[in-house]
Amino acid sequence: MSITTLIQHLLTGISLGGAYALIAIGYTMVYGILRLINFAHGDIFMMAGYFMIFAMASFPWFISIPVVLLGTVLLGVLIEKAAYKPLRSAPRMSIMISAIGVSYLLQNLATYLFTALPKSYPEITFLKKIFQFGDISASLVTLITPVLTVLLVILLIQLINHTKVGMAMRAVSKDTETARLMGIKVDSTISMTFVIGSFLAAIGSILYFTDRMTVYPYSGSLPGLKCFVAAVLGGIGSIPGAVVGGFIIGICETLLVAFGYSTYSDAFTFLLLIIILLVRPTGIFGEATTDKV
Repeated sequence: MSITTLIQHLLTGISLGGAYALIAIGYTMVYGILRLINFAHGDIFMMAGYFMIFAMASFPWFISIPVVLLGTVLLGVLIEKAAYKPLRSAPRMSIMISAIGVSYLLQNLATYLFTALPKSYPEITFLKKIFQFGDISASLVTLITPVLTVLLVILLIQLINHTKVGMAMRAVSKDTETARLMGIKVDSTISMTFVIGSFLAAIGSILYFTDRMTVYPYSGSLPGLKCFVAAVLGGIGSIPGAVVGGFIIGICETLLVAFGYSTYSDAFTFLLLIIILLVRPTGIFGEATTDKV
């Protein structure tokens, strides 16, 4: 493989990794606060794809994008209010079962409403513009995805470290009951976590589907699982960890395809999950925790 081809594949891998990272942040934030693996998160990402298809049928892209972002955020908050909030004091297993139920509900709802046939994702013309650098060509979406991912993560870390909302999130993640006694609105803080996670999933959806061009009811399942693996790989609960995990999986997956091992690219992701759980269960950036008695 020539160096030019390798660079071309690395660009694609970094772009895919950026989209994975944005989705993985949703998993890691919800887990950090609720200790819940939100299995429906990948399906929220899939629904964002359908929102864009129908928004672009009626509006130009500069109106459709805000509509999709708003619609996805509302869906995320609605799921939190309907499926997770009533189970706050229930055993953790009950909330996890509820999350799996919501995932299947969204998949079947999408199948019922939109049929199981893949639908073409609308082309946002400026994102598909091709740039040529010698023998290397890349679309604008490939180039801006990692940049946008890093900028959004920096803004998110600033929000968490330097605002009242961020302070409330950190307090709730440490001790929900104490945070409530200190006057923090726990339910509002948890809802804000879902707002941020769904917003980033919507952006990740636009960047991901712009390159892949088709949406179907199960198109969120595998990317969702890979993003969950990315969150675990980086250290679930750690935002920088989710980003690093997303980029690692995106690059590895693309290179496996490039070297002719596309059959094993999905299996590799889950092999990586097994290895990281055996070698370092807390992930790259995770910290070992001890349960208080």
